[in-house]
Formats: sequence, C-alpha cells, structure tokens
Amino acid sequence: MASFTVESNPDRLAVGFARVLRRLDIATPLDSVLTFINALSLVGIEDRNSVYWAGRTTLVRRPEDIAMYDKAFNVFWEHRESVVADDEEQLKVTLALDTEDEGSADGNADASDDPTITLRFSGVETLRDKDFADYSNDEMQQAQQFMQSLRVAGPPRPSLRMKPTRSRGKRPDMRATVRASLAASGEPMRRHWVTKGDKPRRIVFLLDISGSMEPYARALVRFVHAGVAGRQRVEAFTLGTRLTRITRELSSKDPDRALRAAGENVRDWSGGTRLGETLRLFNNEWGVRGMARGAIVVVLSDGWDRGDPIVLAEQMERLHRVSFRIVWVNPLKVTPGYAPLARGMAAALPYVDDFVEGHSLDALEQLTKVINHA
Repeated sequence: MASFTVESNPDRLAVGFARVLRRLDIATPLDSVLTFINALSLVGIEDRNSVYWAGRTTLVRRPEDIAMYDKAFNVFWEHRESVVADDEEQLKVTLALDTEDEGSADGNADASDDPTITLRFSGVETLRDKDFADYSNDEMQQAQQFMQSLRVAGPPRPSLRMKPTRSRGKRPDMRATVRASLAASGEPMRRHWVTKGDKPRRIVFLLDISGSMEPYARALVRFVHAGVAGRQRVEAFTLGTRLTRITRELSSKDPDRALRAAGENVRDWSGGTRLGETLRLFNNEWGVRGMARGAIVVVLSDGWDRGDPIVLAEQMERLHRVSFRIVWVNPLKVTPGYAPLARGMAAALPYVDDFVEGHSLDALEQLTKVINHA
C-alpha cells in the first residue's frame, strides 16, 4: 500500500485520481484522463491551483459534479480528511492506492477502522511507451490484456453478393418486390432494390521470429493472436529459416493455450533469418495463389536477412502486385538516428506502403489505426 506524495509519479497520480472520480460516479473517459496527464506534464504537480484547474477543466463535464470533485481533490491531492454525507451519518474517508502488482492490504498491521477507498489500477498506462525488450514476464501479461482490446479490422472490400437497400439502387430486387405485392392483390405497390455489398478484407500477418527479433517476437505474437482470435479472415505465418502457418493454433480465445500451441508447432524460434526464401514459399504456396490477393499484408520484422537481398526484393515485388496494401512493422524504427541500412530492409522498403514502429503498446495501437484505415 502506497500513499500519495508530491514526489509520486504524475502519470500514476492522474490515473489514480480518475479512479476516485469514477468510484464517485463522475464520468471520466480515457481521452479525458490522457488530456489530464498531458496537462500535468505542462503545469507540474507542485502548485495546488494549477493541478485543481487542470483536473477540473479536463475531467469534470457536468456542473453538478463540481462539489464531489472538490471533495475528492481535497482527499487525494492535499491529504485532507473529507466528510462525506451518507444519510444522517458522517463518515471520515481515508484514501489509499493499491496497485495490481502488490499484495492485498488486509494483513496490514497499521490498518484502521475508518472507511477506506482503496484504488486499484492497471499498470498498462505506465507501460504504453515502454520498449517490449525491457518487459518482465508480469508486464507482458498485463500488456496482453491491452492487446486483446485492440480491434484489427481493416477496411471492407466490394463483394459480388448483392444486399437489400432502402434507397433506390441500381438493380431491382424482383423476388422481394413480388413477395411484397402479394399483400396488395398482386399489384407491385412498392419496388424493392439491391446494391453491391461488401465483406471483410483479409489480413495476413507475417511474423519474423529470428534471433534478432527475439526481444520483440514474444510481444508481437500476442498482438497477432489478438488479431486472429478477434475476427474472421485473418491469417498468420512465422518467418525464420522456414515458413510456418500458425492461424489454427492462434485461433483459440485462450491466449495461453494459443501461444503454447503455436510454440509447439514452430520449430525455428530464435534461429536464423531467410526472409527472401520464406517469402518465396509464402508467395508460391499461399499468397499469389489467392491468400494475399486484395489483402492487407503486415510484415513484422527488423529487416535483418542472411539471404540474398535480390531475392527478397523480387518476392516483395510479387507480393506488392497482388496485395491491397503492405504494412511493414519494424521495432527498431524508433531508435534515434535509425535508417533502413540493413540489406533486407533496404531491399524491401520500395514495395512497402506503410513503414511503422512496433516496439511498444502505443506503437501497436497506432499500427491498428493504420491497418483499419489502410
């Protein structure tokens, strides 16, 4: 159990304060909390009035919530006792913070009999910008929950199937028109129309699991699992010294079961890299033959390749011709002064439509937006 002090992390304080307001039935959506965090980064947490108005202008949306906000602010930021009316009884409220990583406070010898608002918050917010290479196993589990909430959809593609429309379409729906006319003694009182429908666009993940990607592959495979388990028409392959399809293994809703099954099926984890050869296999057996046609292909790799870069360039060109869009996710792109000088990355880049980062939760959230609006 940790108490709040002015030396505490401002981001954690902002998230904790938002939790207090939610417990008091004050609506504080995530975008408001993020705005509050940004405001605190500008004004600091040393000046009482600056913190008060930063929170009130970003977190309070209804005039009737101001009084409760003031009481919560006094307790949270000033360590003052707040008297909260509960029918005819006055209750003294003690405010404390309990993170999910710490144990329960039930066994605390200093516990008092006063009512206590115990706050529990997820550490995901503090992990958003942290590099996956620095994650502990516990942090990876927390990050996995966040990845499950990401919705990888992609824009739809036109379908050959027709669907009914309420407005006037290009083609009449003869069957529906005749059926409706039966209620009017056979007279077509109302004409029905159909228009072209759409269907989900296929998304194909190609995950590099070579030794150079080992610090990031364990996180990125969780992101790929979230995409496969979250919707239909998503395919997943691993690229290393061989090509392995892991769509069926990752289709389980249980992340632990899915990752365990994928690990048992993939034989070349943390091995060498032959991006050109494995892409040739993918194009010959799956991609060019139909799977990549009109699809969004997402390659998750640092671009290091032991093979011939000419082969990689040829296969990327083939893939680019048939796919709808190619997104390349490189965890090293965030490195200051980074330039795509690796032979494989330089060979592939001319055929890439979107070149994005992939080193953190925030980067994966941005990747999701790129895929959904491709």
